[in-house]
Amino acid sequence: MHIAILSRNENLYSTRRLKEAGEAHGHQIDIIDTLHCYMDITSSSPKVRYQGKDLPAYDAVIPRIGSSITFYGTAVVRQFEMMGTFCVNESVAISRSRDKLRSLQLLSRKGIGLPRTGFASKPDKIQDVIKNVGGAPLVIKLLEGTQGIGVVLAETNKAAESVIEAFMGLKANILVQEFIKEAGGADIRCFVVGGKVIAAMKRQAEEGEFRSNLHRGGSAQLVRLSKDERLTAINAAKAMGLNLCGVDILRSNRGPVVMEVNSSPGLEGIETATNKDVAGMIFDFIEKNAKPNATKTRGKG
Repeated sequence: MHIAILSRNENLYSTRRLKEAGEAHGHQIDIIDTLHCYMDITSSSPKVRYQGKDLPAYDAVIPRIGSSITFYGTAVVRQFEMMGTFCVNESVAISRSRDKLRSLQLLSRKGIGLPRTGFASKPDKIQDVIKNVGGAPLVIKLLEGTQGIGVVLAETNKAAESVIEAFMGLKANILVQEFIKEAGGADIRCFVVGGKVIAAMKRQAEEGEFRSNLHRGGSAQLVRLSKDERLTAINAAKAMGLNLCGVDILRSNRGPVVMEVNSSPGLEGIETATNKDVAGMIFDFIEKNAKPNATKTRGKG
């Protein structure tokens, strides 16, 4: 098969591993810089052009769309969908997962466990939002934040009010969430491909830090999931419409709660912690599912 990886950097671990795994499976792999793609939008023969040429008719595309280029990146993915190319994650699903508020509302509608969350646009509602999520300590998140940036733990209600007022003064959109103290600064990253959890790791924040992101100093190790945790991850991926994603779960006293669903999860941490060929399993999925015009959202916005 001829497969494209949409990635801004061919030297990233995840991009390199996908190329290696694809070639090991006998496929021809092209790495395409998403922002260097441009689109020829016609009703009869839509095309994606790159470096002055039409890109070939790929059998499949693996989108690695960073959060900073979501708008343009999903437009490129949508163009491939219009051409009938199988996209591992579809444009609508990527956009859906990038909107933190929309994601939580969709997960809530499906009855998936979540931390209690508040959202408001006016400063005069701050105290009531804090009260409704259970009061301090609580977590304040920028909707546009990523990789732990723009996430603040407020130890008291007064501190929470100050942080929320500061963010609102900057016209920033924020979520206010209950702090799951019993998680002990750890979360579980479940790697879901094709409706199955193929690997999982526990990420532990370093001492004095509540964010467990690996590039913020957190550590990772293999973890055994409970039946509820596995089902929660699968249902969260399904609710987002993602074939490939990382579902981040906290262990709370009331069961697993979903913190985030990531449509472009990194491979280095999960492969190192689990010693699994996650990249290879992604190509197993592609080989079984890549068919012309298989994209469900073909032609839809």
